[in-house]
Amino acid sequence: MFNRNRGLRTVAALASISVMAGCGVFSDGNSDDRGPIVVGTTSAPSTLDPAASWDGSWELFRNIYQTLLAYPTGATAPEPDAAKGCRFTDGSNTTYRCELRSDMKFSDGDTLDAQAVKHSIDRIRQINAPSGPAGLLGSLDRVQVTGAREVVFHLNKPDATFPFVLATPAMSIVDPDDYPAHSLRKDGKVFGSGPYTLKSYADGKEAQLVRNDHYKGFAQRQNSAVTIRYFQDSGTMVRALRAGKIDVTYRGLAADDIVALQGRASKTLQLVDGSGTDINYLVFNPKDPWAGKLAVRKAVAQVVDRGAITHKIYRDTVDPLYSMVPKGLTGHTTAFYDDFGDPSVPKARKLLTDAGITRRVPLTLWYTSDRYGSETALEFREIKRQLEDSGLFTITLKSRPWKTYVTGYQKGEYPVFGRGWFPDFPDAENFIAPFVGQQNALGTPYPSTRITDVLLPESRRENDRADVVKEFEDAQQVLVDDARLLPLWQGRQYVAASDDVSGGEQSLDPSTIMMMWKLYRKTSW
Repeated sequence: MFNRNRGLRTVAALASISVMAGCGVFSDGNSDDRGPIVVGTTSAPSTLDPAASWDGSWELFRNIYQTLLAYPTGATAPEPDAAKGCRFTDGSNTTYRCELRSDMKFSDGDTLDAQAVKHSIDRIRQINAPSGPAGLLGSLDRVQVTGAREVVFHLNKPDATFPFVLATPAMSIVDPDDYPAHSLRKDGKVFGSGPYTLKSYADGKEAQLVRNDHYKGFAQRQNSAVTIRYFQDSGTMVRALRAGKIDVTYRGLAADDIVALQGRASKTLQLVDGSGTDINYLVFNPKDPWAGKLAVRKAVAQVVDRGAITHKIYRDTVDPLYSMVPKGLTGHTTAFYDDFGDPSVPKARKLLTDAGITRRVPLTLWYTSDRYGSETALEFREIKRQLEDSGLFTITLKSRPWKTYVTGYQKGEYPVFGRGWFPDFPDAENFIAPFVGQQNALGTPYPSTRITDVLLPESRRENDRADVVKEFEDAQQVLVDDARLLPLWQGRQYVAASDDVSGGEQSLDPSTIMMMWKLYRKTSW
């Protein structure tokens, strides 16, 4: 029988994560003469250098690099990893001190000290790669080394979320001898200090991970090696799972495949599902002559039927989303539904005619052909159908592979384009701050002084995130009023695996990044 119930009984580990105390160093290691556990995904890295990545490359980084803070299984707040301990040393959340564990080393045996931490953070800003994570460090003034194992972060404004930033794989610690201060590493090699060493890498095809014997941190490795295989589409990946060519699939499962896995009897497969915080949305380019008009953006928001998209295209494996902050996070609202209600062509027509627009609005919608799963093309065809059936729009669809797609939106080439967002950290701030300001994760400047100069600074003064609900609610209303971003749906997390592999239900951190070290074969115990 298809072993889905087993996964559902343990899905609380994904859907409702409780705080786990302690993060000491564990002795670990597990030999398996059946070879490495093989994980399939459709999310291939765009780069191997942390200074260049603010995307799904983080999944690989989490396993081969190390950060000062990270998330042990069950934790909802960052806890020390490369660090022995970290804390704010003042009452204003502007000085953050970390002490490293003793005798830290990179996988090649080089020393990992406070100077390496400073080098790693500084180079992110010095390089300032177009697709890099420098935007996460907006509150950082300078990094100070006060001892071989002590580093102090001086912030230019109060920021209670700074520990969350340090826990992102973007802040991976790299060896100053191997990673230039002012340029990206281009030799295709990696020397990190994470649980695994990158033994070999074939771009877009495969990454072979083996145990890093120099690792010190909280990860208790349940296996000695993992191979990650990158697929272009979900169907090929699931066929490989059924054929026993891979052991686990994650990220990129198509809706049809999920439904088939849920309903098809099997003695060899299991499916774990749980709530997720990844979101899918549209971005409007304000420099486009049509997408730059507020009335046009609001008319699109008034016509788009999220329920039809989630049901017809994704077969209810995702949920409609009416705010950029997803359900399950403190501060979530339904602001778009509150303002626009159900889809309505008459209301959309009135928005346009009140703005003096009486002709069909021509818009070109762009999507990536190989990043978010095989339904993306179908989703955009459905959006095109909805908008054109209203009689108010003429829609042209275009697509590109991810690497060239990113370059295009960074250059401002797309009037309207689709994006997905997997959170950097589990806080409502991370679904607002990355998208606003002159430099943001979208490559499309979005000045919003009410958010950037008032609401976010106010929220960052509060250590207790439950006390900043009002600020996040106000920020979400600003996003609705501007209609520069249009949330569409919120994902769920699915891990499909062969029946002899365990750990899938515990392998996702709060940012839904897979911790490969949690996977193990039941037959090897």
